[in-house]
Amino acid sequence: MKKIVFCDFDGTITTEETFVAVVKHFAPTLSAQLIPQMYARKLTLREGVRQILESIPSSSYGEILEFTRPQAIRPGFIELLDFLEVEKVPLVVVSGGLRGMVEVVLGGLVQRVHALYAVDVDTSGEYLAVRSDYEGDTELIAKVRVMEKYPADEKIAIGDSITDLNMAIEASVVFAQLTLAKYLDESQKPYIRWNDFFEVPEQLARLWERSHD
Repeated sequence: MKKIVFCDFDGTITTEETFVAVVKHFAPTLSAQLIPQMYARKLTLREGVRQILESIPSSSYGEILEFTRPQAIRPGFIELLDFLEVEKVPLVVVSGGLRGMVEVVLGGLVQRVHALYAVDVDTSGEYLAVRSDYEGDTELIAKVRVMEKYPADEKIAIGDSITDLNMAIEASVVFAQLTLAKYLDESQKPYIRWNDFFEVPEQLARLWERSHD
């Protein structure tokens, strides 16, 4: 595999921070307490997200999916998929949110992504129980561990926030929105700023054309 794209879901494929909106709605008190600590990097995403999710009754899971369903997909995502299919470059969605939420929003587009990695939950008990095959030291889905499954000459990351920082640092090329860009500035990691998915194929076409010269 020469090239591969890893794309965050929440606030990246969606225009809004879907997962944050869900936990604020279904676990408002704990979210208000823990989310600022996670953004300030005083609490790991792994610890904070697990605590919040496991405070939500399993009976609310159906409501969570319905709450998520109307979320808008960022303009240009289908065009990015079209471009990558022509270039024969796989796109892997890596989300620190719930698999069910990602599948509900993407709908039929799930068939067009190479793979999807996200947090699973067991709803058999009174409260949601988090399940993840890719749990890391600081993340419920360790995005770098997912990246390591795919040996490639060029790994492209697309993200928007602190949840994408580890993935971005490991990538060859990074497309970053404002919040992620600030963290990358601190880490002195180069990146390309972007606003919608129409810009990504344009930039990639230029980069790949240059590499062929």
